Amino acid sequence: MPGRTYPGDVGYVESFSPGHGYLPARASQLSGRARVSLDGRWKFRFCPGRGDLTAGFEAPDFDDTGFDDIAVPSSWQLAGIPGPPRYSPPAYTNVVFPFPVDPPHVPDANPAGEYRRHFTLPPDWDFGGSSVLRFDGVDSCFAVFVNGVLAGHSKGSRLMREFDVTGLVHAGDNVLAVRVHQWSAGSYLEDQDMWWLSGIFRGVTVISEPMGAIRDFFVHADYDAGTGTGILSVDADGPAVLSVPELGIAGAAPGAGHRAAAEPWSDEHPRLYSAVLSGPGGDIGFRFGFRRVEVRDGQIRLNGRPVQFRGVNRHEWHPETGRSLDEATMRADIVLMKQHNINAVRTSHYPPDPRFLALCDEYGLLVIGECDHQTHGFGLVNWRNNPSDDPRWQPAYLDRIQRTVERDKNHPCVIIWSLGNESGAGRNLAKMAEWIRDRDPSRLIHYEGEPDSCYVDVYSQMYTGYGDLDAIGRRQEPVTADPEHDGHRRGLPMMLCEFGHAMGNGPGGLSEYQALFDRHPPARRVHLGMDRPRDHPAHPGGGALLRLRRRLRRARARRQLRHRRPALPRPHPVPGAARGQGGVRAGQDHHRSRSPARPRGKPAPHGRHRGLPVQLDGRGRRGSARGGCP
Repeated sequence: MPGRTYPGDVGYVESFSPGHGYLPARASQLSGRARVSLDGRWKFRFCPGRGDLTAGFEAPDFDDTGFDDIAVPSSWQLAGIPGPPRYSPPAYTNVVFPFPVDPPHVPDANPAGEYRRHFTLPPDWDFGGSSVLRFDGVDSCFAVFVNGVLAGHSKGSRLMREFDVTGLVHAGDNVLAVRVHQWSAGSYLEDQDMWWLSGIFRGVTVISEPMGAIRDFFVHADYDAGTGTGILSVDADGPAVLSVPELGIAGAAPGAGHRAAAEPWSDEHPRLYSAVLSGPGGDIGFRFGFRRVEVRDGQIRLNGRPVQFRGVNRHEWHPETGRSLDEATMRADIVLMKQHNINAVRTSHYPPDPRFLALCDEYGLLVIGECDHQTHGFGLVNWRNNPSDDPRWQPAYLDRIQRTVERDKNHPCVIIWSLGNESGAGRNLAKMAEWIRDRDPSRLIHYEGEPDSCYVDVYSQMYTGYGDLDAIGRRQEPVTADPEHDGHRRGLPMMLCEFGHAMGNGPGGLSEYQALFDRHPPARRVHLGMDRPRDHPAHPGGGALLRLRRRLRRARARRQLRHRRPALPRPHPVPGAARGQGGVRAGQDHHRSRSPARPRGKPAPHGRHRGLPVQLDGRGRRGSARGGCP
């Protein structure tokens, strides 16, 4: 068992490793076993830098009466909002990292939050089985101590992580201590053009797993549109029987490939069936939907029919609670989307709260489940040292995609996995795609950043000029940088993963896009795309968030005047950067108006990466030193 650590023993923060001491990733669904939520008031101390960490704060008898109180889940930058931030203020950057780029290192002036929580397990807790501690989201790196003993540490902010605390918890009073670091090596993989917020921002749960309990399961619910037959198989990691009353399945072998007349799940008719998986350690109740996703004749088909995406990119956000959302807010978002004829969501640019996907299952939204991965800031240095092509980062890349897929694999709404966003090119991305194909071949793979599209199932671009999009719709786009991949890419369906952005000024140009979507419908290749109407909202009623956004706007306006740029700029780089609050650099916000400014029919530069200057290698590919398709 690992021993106690001290303030100076924080080497895990700058390690390439995704963590230590954690359990393998699994589906988020829980059985009817006992669980204790640790959400609520915790004791909290804010530490401005590494030298300010508290020695021995994890000890059960540590006196924390001098600590503040903080809500979990929440982000410490929003404590006090609306009103002055109690701790470090929130900061927004687009592209630019908020610290010097020197991977995997981060500054010593790296704020941290020290959390403590006393809890008691119920009298009927099964201490003869396993006890699991689950964190649904902690930004960005954290170490976990239970009753003074280190349970493990982890990176990957928007990803579920679990620790085996069997033998560490006991009857009576228990003390959970968590040290959260604002920045870490993992932050180099999380440059997602958004507010930088820190802390335990999703729920914390202690779970009892009796001996023989099913720890993980994988639902495979295929649909044959020709016969109207559903084919159901469930992989369980232990002995179990399956029951689906509506289909007449009772106490059956879960992996037998049960066939029955069934109604398919779709965005228009989100038909769900209730099932129970029973094992020696208890039952797991879940809902599932029959559906088949495939690419046929260059079309994305759902249950045999071409599907047209009318989608949005969705950041998790609330003006006062940031990325900590309650279910009512998530439901309101989805109802609003459905009322406006939206049928798809790209979870930009990380997995959302799992409750959101359960609602997408229920209401009928097609989901592109995106990994918690973006290295956009390396584009400013021509992708030099980009982690996407550095083998030292490969374990972290695979860990992130595995946690994304394993957590959400049983949601019928998820029809495409996305490797991440704006992370250049490289071998680690190809390895992620390879792992997905082996683990879950039933879904498609998306990634926009590799222009040759050699390891994906969808040819994806963003903010494409009208003429370029028209050429793609007619399959007359330029050949790939590597001619070997041209046939593959030309046969793929095309999607605009982003094409309109309403932040500040209106997006404009949407009617021209719609005309092209109508001219080249899914039956001919173009599958519409994902708009960005709600990205990076700021506080509507004043306070630190709105003040910060206004500062960014004023700085941007000054740069426009200095360089005599128009109010609706063409997407090309702007020298300099604004200064955010607290001395944090805020990047040029090239999202504010994303209307295509190139003349129709004029091709984009081959290496264009959302307006950034991009270094091309000898074969015309963009990316890291190696770049391109492996």
